[in-house]
Amino acid sequence: MFDILMYLFENYIHTESEVYVDHDELTDELIKAGFEMDEIYKALAWLEKLADLQNSDAIPYLTKPASVSARIYTEEETMRLDAESRGFLLFLEQINVLDLETREMVIDRVMELDTNDFILDDLKWVVLMVLFNVPGHETAYNQMEELVFDEPEGPLH
Repeated sequence: MFDILMYLFENYIHTESEVYVDHDELTDELIKAGFEMDEIYKALAWLEKLADLQNSDAIPYLTKPASVSARIYTEEETMRLDAESRGFLLFLEQINVLDLETREMVIDRVMELDTNDFILDDLKWVVLMVLFNVPGHETAYNQMEELVFDEPEGPLH
């Protein structure tokens, strides 16, 4: 399913091609690209849920805490998000790429992925997908895009 999400993001979203694509045409294209029908439906459902999360009531457990808060991860979340990934999410909050709401959207979407092999690079793509789909977060999306695509090569001094 994650491969389909990456395919869609790279071919439709990131390339700024027509975002409103006919559902049947998209399904046919994904089948021709070699993806299985059940995985296509899971990926499309994942994207629909992401769109639904933009509703402020979609994350009922999210309250507006004081200016400083700590996120306590569930056992299931820590199994999916290793220490490096959780640290990266905290880093993104500290540099204002993610706010509390978008962080929770990212965690929600990560937990809905149908994969056992989830790594930091996958998390970065989920963050990009979430930020792209949340209006008003264009600057954060651009910052995240720079973090993903403009990684320095060689040793840092």
